[in-house]
Amino acid sequence: MKITVKDIIQVLEAYAPLALQENYDNAGLIVGSNNVVVTKILITLDTTEAVVNEAIAKGCNLILAHHPIVFSGLKKLNGNNYVERTVIKAIKHDIAIYASHTNLDNVFKGVNLKIAQKLGLQNLQLLAPASGKLKKLAVFVPNAHATQVQNALFSAGAGYIGNYSECSFAISGEGTFNGNANAQPFAGERGIKHSENEIRLEVVYTDYLEQKVIAALLSVHPYEEVAYDLYQISNLHQQIGAGLIGNLPKSISQKEFLALVQKNMNVNTIRYTSTHNEYIHKVAVCGGSGSFLIKTARSKSADAFITSDVKYHEFFDAENKLMIADIGHYESEIFTKDLLKDIIIEKFPTFAVLLSETNTNPINYYTS
Repeated sequence: MKITVKDIIQVLEAYAPLALQENYDNAGLIVGSNNVVVTKILITLDTTEAVVNEAIAKGCNLILAHHPIVFSGLKKLNGNNYVERTVIKAIKHDIAIYASHTNLDNVFKGVNLKIAQKLGLQNLQLLAPASGKLKKLAVFVPNAHATQVQNALFSAGAGYIGNYSECSFAISGEGTFNGNANAQPFAGERGIKHSENEIRLEVVYTDYLEQKVIAALLSVHPYEEVAYDLYQISNLHQQIGAGLIGNLPKSISQKEFLALVQKNMNVNTIRYTSTHNEYIHKVAVCGGSGSFLIKTARSKSADAFITSDVKYHEFFDAENKLMIADIGHYESEIFTKDLLKDIIIEKFPTFAVLLSETNTNPINYYTS
């Protein structure tokens, strides 16, 4: 069975849709063609010249990365910096590069789940669930077709609320219509007012699914003109958002917690704040640059918050009520490589997926 770049992308984007990336991001296929048949996949946190060389040596023609090699755009390809040189080398050797970045950060089963699993956290919830991502569809359907329409909407991805699927609400009523001379009415006659027993069917859906949901609706609804309403709702989305928060199996001392983080996250150095909390039990996590969530973690009574790239003055925001543990950007996201591999292997269990052996961390640590 030949697997193309497009096949791999479909699997990745079903898990972490590109529509969920932040507006400053550049996730997606950065180099290469959708139609190329994939030989082997090399998974990395960052795409560098050394990683491309590794892909060449191992016969991989697709690199899957977390961080996009092209972030703010390229105006020239002269090889004057590492980004340009990396892209040029990948193109010369017919190697495609795909990045799954903030879209993978923003799904419940994404980057932060790997961190939480490494620490053994339980009872996980999103630290900052996204707002403005949910919409509601209300459609009016003749009674006999309600189940067919309902099932089509579910198949298109509507009706998910937290841990529940196939969620909907229906109420009976009476609809009226009067078709003109050009109408092809499902029931009744042109030019005569008709009454029909109908069901008002309501479902919620994530906003990026709107075209798919409406297409599914129109494909099975019997009316020539389908009456439906779309509503933006402000409910928080419990599967999309930033960070995670959960509990350790038992409370442990601050020293034990730092030792746990250092061991399980394979960390050399931890920058952390003191806290009045003698024991650590509730822990918030955010891979990458997560200082924007410090106050959120504190407001949710987290005892500790693991993240990276915290600035000096941001540490003061802990106010001795929260241990901020900055473990480093690379260290907080390195296990994303395992996540990407798991996603691909679940769909293509026999395909050659390799984890890069190149250490792309630009930061070194000195100990005397």
